[in-house]
Amino acid sequence: MTPDGLIIRDAVAADLPAVRALLVETWHDTYDGIYGWQRVAEITNAWHSLENLSAQLDREDEAFLVAQVGEEIIATSSARRERDRAALLTRLYVLPIYQGVGIGRTLLQVTLAHFPQAPVARLEVELQNEPAIAFYERMGFFLQRSARFDGREDTPNTLMMAKRLFAD
Repeated sequence: MTPDGLIIRDAVAADLPAVRALLVETWHDTYDGIYGWQRVAEITNAWHSLENLSAQLDREDEAFLVAQVGEEIIATSSARRERDRAALLTRLYVLPIYQGVGIGRTLLQVTLAHFPQAPVARLEVELQNEPAIAFYERMGFFLQRSARFDGREDTPNTLMMAKRLFAD
């Protein structure tokens, strides 16, 4: 059951320090056992810097959302429209203490609703992140193929997953 007072809204510049802290915490909670603390710190410092997060605000054909309870930002998501009109989910993270109560499901639904013309949603998930894979399967996503994130050798092994959103 999602917490009372849950608000999902577009991220703004003032949210970015809290979003970065959320991403650092969830990445360490999720990936330290896979990559080690140091590598996770390197990734979060590169991918989730305030500069990188700021560049993601207010982009056309993209959604960058936060979920909050009271004044606390407890989850974030982002997605973008691809050339083939697909919605590519690029981020969905919920603080560990709030996981398992429906926030991820609700945030995913709101994020994908930003792309009403998308025939399909796609995402990449780390091959060893079994809880996330199970979550996305419960949300109706299926395995398409294995890959390297962004096709680069220095990035995590990933699974490409997809979900049909509507019939053409």
